[in-house]
Amino acid sequence: MPSFDLVSEVNIHELGNAIDQANREINTRYDLKETSSVIENNQTVLVIKAPEEFQIEQILEILRQKLTKRGIDILCLKKGQCEKSTNQARLSINIQHGIPTETAKKITQQIKQTKLKVQTSIQGERIRVSGKKRDDLQSVISLVKGSNWELPIQYENFRD
Repeated sequence: MPSFDLVSEVNIHELGNAIDQANREINTRYDLKETSSVIENNQTVLVIKAPEEFQIEQILEILRQKLTKRGIDILCLKKGQCEKSTNQARLSINIQHGIPTETAKKITQQIKQTKLKVQTSIQGERIRVSGKKRDDLQSVISLVKGSNWELPIQYENFRD
């Protein structure tokens, strides 16, 4: 019986490369060169540090460009509040891994509402979709692609 998995994952190695490239550009860019601005990577949280809030927005735009060039969907970034102290501003950004349970339930509900002959099961942070016909599975893929779930969704482990 054909099946595939819906997942939301970020390639950590490519993320690290994009952050390194962004930090190099920050160190060479004229308006950010002497500001001690930096992007710190803690696997699940990115911290952007800069003297002013407008510089954080500039750094965030650089980061988005580098992530896009590396093939990482920027929907995986969940921006927090910008914290301003006397001489430094900080912005924490969470990196979203996996499909949250609430979102997974909504996705499976939407798939069941289409009345396609497929079965869905939530397996941790992924959703397994299986059915008798390959066409039904492709319809599910196009349905999920057409919906806006506020997180990057990939399709993997397609078996015939």
